[in-house]
Amino acid sequence: MHPQASEADVLEMVPPEAEQAELFEMESEATSIRFEASRLKAYEVSQSEGLALRLVAEGRLGFAAVSDVSAKGRLVQNAVESARYGEAVPIRFPSPQPAQAVRVCDERLADLPSARLVEMGRQAVQSLQEAEPEGQVDVHLERRVRRTSVVNSAGTAVVRRSTVLSISVEMQRVRQDDVLMIGDYYSTAMWDEQYPAMLARLAQKVRLARELASLPSGRMPVLFAPAGAVVLLLPLSQGLNGKNVYRGTSPIGNRVGEQLLDAKFTLLDDPTLDGRPGSAAYDDEGVARRRRALIEQGVLKGFIYDLKTAALAGTEPTGNGERSLFAPPAPEFSNLVVAPGEAPLADILAGVDEGLLVEDALGLGQGNAISGAFSHPLSLAFKIEHGEIVGRVKDVSIAGNVYDELKHIAALSREREWVYGGMYLPYVLLPELNVVSKSG
Repeated sequence: MHPQASEADVLEMVPPEAEQAELFEMESEATSIRFEASRLKAYEVSQSEGLALRLVAEGRLGFAAVSDVSAKGRLVQNAVESARYGEAVPIRFPSPQPAQAVRVCDERLADLPSARLVEMGRQAVQSLQEAEPEGQVDVHLERRVRRTSVVNSAGTAVVRRSTVLSISVEMQRVRQDDVLMIGDYYSTAMWDEQYPAMLARLAQKVRLARELASLPSGRMPVLFAPAGAVVLLLPLSQGLNGKNVYRGTSPIGNRVGEQLLDAKFTLLDDPTLDGRPGSAAYDDEGVARRRRALIEQGVLKGFIYDLKTAALAGTEPTGNGERSLFAPPAPEFSNLVVAPGEAPLADILAGVDEGLLVEDALGLGQGNAISGAFSHPLSLAFKIEHGEIVGRVKDVSIAGNVYDELKHIAALSREREWVYGGMYLPYVLLPELNVVSKSG
């Protein structure tokens, strides 16, 4: 792909009736390896490329995309036609602006041999099977190299090359009426050899899950592991999305400056972290990205916006515009980072006489999450008794509202883990939460 030539060709073809134009160009190559039921199942290499054009004509926004990079004339024609019926948006494509350099490309990762990826998959299978010989292990590894460019009529020209390695591991073991499902996910933009730590954590959870324990229903202390804390972060992130703020559906849209949550809680959107797949110097609209406090010591500081939602809301974009080729940009978080607490995890556990440790929940994203309410059965949870994890609990559910529950946080751990590649979270201890147990 020759982005400069393509961009010049397309922008020159845009008719004078368009006041503004923006071209997004993308090419991607992915190597994917799958293990199913502990055996190598598939090896695939795929490539994709394409162009997407946005333009503003008579104040209306048009969008079109093609996977055939030679179809420039059709791309322009479709974008012009789209603008005739497009939404009236006072959007302004950004002028050139400086940004902090962020490392998100590693040639060692781009050149990693396929045989090494297969070896890593086998290592994941072996690690889980050693912990549970009866388990069936699925592994998906993907190495992606992506190159994008954004050029607009305001003079912005941004080119980005990035690499990502992701590893998803899931194990299922069925023993009579006891179904155990455990999984984890690891991703990085830089070759760092940290995935064995993820496998070790997962294997330890498998060993802890061998013992079963009963737990009564009621209100009790609940400790959320980093992966389990997504239950709390998901509704919160929806409330912080500028698209929902503009629509009036965010329950916190008019509460900037208020003490929203416990003063222990600070939440950042940080695209400046080296080596993270969600990091970048610029977003997919050419807006410079920066580290932003969304909630600081419990006080609501602001929201995330792309160009369109910022224009509609009458505010400034925050550099959170992300897109796929065939969909226009939308506001998305880069890396959601919760500041750590002061207590080691061991001390937090030691202070729980009887409670629940939440590792993973079912049904995330379902229901009316934007209101802050959550009600989830747990796919993996453990009983805490006298400061010790004593066994796995089955058929347990939790319920609450994040805007109520996070007003009182008993502790946040020093330790943090990356969850789903884009959230860096500590353990979160709530002093009490509604727990429903069929065994209790």
